[in-house]
Order: sequence, then C-alpha cells, then structure tokens
Amino acid sequence: MTGARISARDWSAEEDLLGFFGPDSVTWKVHADPVYSVGGLRALLLQALHPVAMDGVARNSTFRESPWQRLVRTAEYVDVLTFGTRREAVRAVRRVRGLHRPLSGTEETTGRSYRVDDPDLLLWVHNCEVDSLLDVARRVGVVTGAEADRYVAEQVTAAELIGVDRADVPASVAELADYFERVRPQLALTPAGREAWRFLVVPPMPRWVQFLTPARPAWGSLASLGVATLPPWARKLASLPGLTLTDAAATTALRAFRTAMLALPERARHSPTRRAGFARTASAVAVGA
Repeated sequence: MTGARISARDWSAEEDLLGFFGPDSVTWKVHADPVYSVGGLRALLLQALHPVAMDGVARNSTFRESPWQRLVRTAEYVDVLTFGTRREAVRAVRRVRGLHRPLSGTEETTGRSYRVDDPDLLLWVHNCEVDSLLDVARRVGVVTGAEADRYVAEQVTAAELIGVDRADVPASVAELADYFERVRPQLALTPAGREAWRFLVVPPMPRWVQFLTPARPAWGSLASLGVATLPPWARKLASLPGLTLTDAAATTALRAFRTAMLALPERARHSPTRRAGFARTASAVAVGA
C-alpha cells in the first residue's frame, strides 16, 4: 500500500469511519494526551538538526512570515491523519504530497541537491515525530513498554501514506533507536536550523495571540519542556548551556504540566478534529453494539 494508490475502494464503510488507527489504537491514546503538545514542539526542534531537511523548510515554508499559522497547519494535519476518517486523512495526505512534489533545493553546508519529498527526508521527519510523541508519553506513564512498540508499529502507516517505503520505516522502539544512531553523524545545527530554534523557543507573537492567553509565559513553559525532553545528544548538537532541568526534573515538570492540563475542560484540551473523531467513533460503536 502506498499513499499514491490509496482510494476509497481499499476499505469498508466501517473502516472509513474508524480511520487508519481507531479508538482502540495506542496512537489515539498518545495523540489525545495533553503532553502531545510538548512532544510536537520537541519533534520540530529535533527535525531542525537535519541540515538538508531544515534547508527544505527554510527555502519553501512560510515559517518566517507566519510561524503560528504553520504550526497550526502541522497540528491539523496530524489530527486529521489520526482522528479523521480515512477519506479525510487521504485528502490531507494528497494535499501535502502535492505541495511537496515541486519543491527542491541545494543545501550549502553539505552540497546536497534534494527534493523535499525525498524518502529519507520524509523518514527523518516521521521518526522525529514518533520518537518525540512517544518519549513524552512514556515519561508520564501514558503507555507501557509493549504499547510503545505498538505505537511505533502503528505509525508505519503514517510514514507510508506520506510516501516512505514501508520496509524502510522502524516498526519497534529498538528499530527507532537504531535509526537515530545511524543518522546522527549527518546531523548539525546550521544557521537555518538555529533560526528555526529561535522561532520555536521565542516566537514572534501577533496581538491576537497575546490577547487569547498570557501567551509569552505559557509558550515559554512549553518551549522549556520541549527543549528539556530532547535527548542529550540533540541538546549537545545545539550547543546549549547547562540546563536548569535535568532529565528527571524535566519528567517531573512534564507530569505537573499534564496534571494542570487535565484540569481544563475537554473542549479546551481537544481540537475540533479530535472531538469529531471521538463522537463519530462512539456513534459507530453504539450502532454496531
């Protein structure tokens, strides 16, 4: 199965309603938890350490001009892929693949010419996301060891949809760790990557964002957790000064963040796409019961 060949003929009406993962999946468990937001920011910081992947973002993205809109679009894509119907997910995938297809460039520090949809770059982005979302979920006890392996295996579908050969995608925690060991010699924080880190940690905030919430301190706390939960080798690549948060302290802070978020109403914690997925699948299960 590849994303380019998927059509509605490939699944039943019930499978369409449940989406590619469904409410019984570990994917739903991980992506619906409050620490997901920290994992998402961690993933973006980690992705910026790949010179070629980061060059693709710097050349072709609207991140500098409208960072908030891009962050929202990225979150919406993952939400639709996770909680949407299969039809909705495939539409989102096709749109992203269509945007990627014509984009290319040459990264200066490595001299590599690339296409944004090169499979190894797509795999890097995918693995950063999976590793980050799983790391924060494991730190707060959302998933067990066995569920961690299930999550990585389930996410192979997400990589395949976006255009990566299934055989190349890590399908277990051990395979994911092996991937990062292999790719680490290629990583560096280039000027483009450093600029992305600056945008992510201290983003420009338009007035409409600042009026919604005490945005600057709230984002500062989120960014601190995102950085503190990165693997030590990633923080070292970024030449970070001594962190005030050790790994153990970062985990404690992450648990406190989760507790505070769980006290909020569900409507404040979940996006419309997530809530629609919960309602749709609950209805489907009720009908089938």
